[in-house]
Amino acid sequence: METNNCCEKQGAWSSDEDQILFNYVQLTGEGNWTDLPQRAGLKRCGENCKHRWLNYLKPTIPRENFSWDEQELIIRLHKLLGNRWCMIAGRLPGRSEDEIKNYWNTYLSKKVEEEKKVGSRSVKSRSMSSVESPWFSQNDLAMNSMDSPNPVIVRPKVVRLAKAVLPRLVGS
Repeated sequence: METNNCCEKQGAWSSDEDQILFNYVQLTGEGNWTDLPQRAGLKRCGENCKHRWLNYLKPTIPRENFSWDEQELIIRLHKLLGNRWCMIAGRLPGRSEDEIKNYWNTYLSKKVEEEKKVGSRSVKSRSMSSVESPWFSQNDLAMNSMDSPNPVIVRPKVVRLAKAVLPRLVGS
């Protein structure tokens, strides 16, 4: 019985495997992930190769930190959509769903929980002289002053509707 070389290897990718996948996709382009491992000489599944390319190796993936606006948007979208990372990633061009999920799990979720605890412990009057956010400290906001290249942009909060309202098409 002949063994299929697909998925013979699992776990962490080696730098050699990354280089093989990178060179192959650069040469042939994205797509046809099912046949790629065999043609490229990788002992991985096509799905694993696609995931590795789209989430880690693709040159257009932004490598910089998440901006303040991106953080606010992720928090609002997570509140609205929950853990639907693909839908959230669709609203953040250039960011992969894995990148957003990992950032949420390692940083933002803790920050949101911390802010909830702080907010519930202290109910005090707030000064209207400064911009405040339920998700970020004054220190975070101070770093985003109007003098910085990325000033704070105040946007309205996302509101969850109980029921979707869609227009009815005539003749349907």
